[in-house]
Amino acid sequence: MNQTIGGILSIAGLIGIIFFGYQYMADTESFSLFGADIAVSTGDVVPIVISLIVLVIGLFLYRTK
Repeated sequence: MNQTIGGILSIAGLIGIIFFGYQYMADTESFSLFGADIAVSTGDVVPIVISLIVLVIGLFLYRTK
C-alpha cells in the first residue's frame, strides 16, 4: 500500500516540478544592459518547492516497507 501511494506521489511531484519549472522559466524576462544580458524572473518559486517536497515524501514512502 505504501509503495502505491509513494509511486503516485512521486509521479505527481515530478510532473509538478516539470510543469511549474516550465512556467517559472517562461516568466523570466531578459534584457541587455551595457552589453551584458540580465535575466529577471517574475515567476513564483513556491509551487516548485511544494512539488519537490511531495516528490521526496513519495520517494520516502516508496522505499519504506
